[in-house]
Amino acid sequence: HVAADEYWIRIDKSDYRLYLYQGDEVDRIFKVAVGRNAGDKQRRGDNRTPTGIFSVQSIENSSAWTHDFRDGKGVIRGAYGPWFIRLKTGWQGIGIHGTHAPDSIGSMVSEGCIRMQNKDLEELKHYAFKDMKVVIEE
Repeated sequence: HVAADEYWIRIDKSDYRLYLYQGDEVDRIFKVAVGRNAGDKQRRGDNRTPTGIFSVQSIENSSAWTHDFRDGKGVIRGAYGPWFIRLKTGWQGIGIHGTHAPDSIGSMVSEGCIRMQNKDLEELKHYAFKDMKVVIEE
């Protein structure tokens, strides 16, 4: 349950949207990318975004993080954008983060995370807090 004025997040995987709510009202809508495979996460490495009711575990500065997407381009600096909003999902490494590939937003492309434009992520970070409710729907 969320307090009347409290911010929370709802992610709709089917329309690639992240809704920032304040109580019952939608405050902002952002376009996102989700896991490249449809359906609820079954196992580590299945490239699915988990569905369910989760919460924010931590907000980490990811500006210096790198990642190798195994696409032949090697290690990418800034792969996670400026922030990694780590989610408590029961799975390791699932979060809401920025991207080095803005063209990927609005598609099924990630390894399971929710990916946003860096400028949108910066905006979302202003509202995010530890234990914030995050609902991810198919």
